[in-house]
Amino acid sequence: MSSSDDTGVSDTSQQLDEFLNDIKAKYDALENKSQVGIYGGGALAVLWLSSAVIGAVNRLPLVLKVLELVGLFYTGWFVYRYLLFKSNKREL
Repeated sequence: MSSSDDTGVSDTSQQLDEFLNDIKAKYDALENKSQVGIYGGGALAVLWLSSAVIGAVNRLPLVLKVLELVGLFYTGWFVYRYLLFKSNKREL
């Protein structure tokens, strides 16, 4: 490894240490630590549930094609509405 690789690794390591120390300081400053666990568990439950719903919708062949058409129509509308004319570009 060259010295530039070593400095890149040490910079990344230093940034990671600073990030972890910042997170630890913020966690230590919290008054209600159990609330963090409740919110974290809730976030994981929502992530799992949304993954299950997306997987179920993905297995339905008709819904997949309808959603693809909706996406294409919306993309076309967005391009026409905001990107095609110069006056609308400023609005965006």
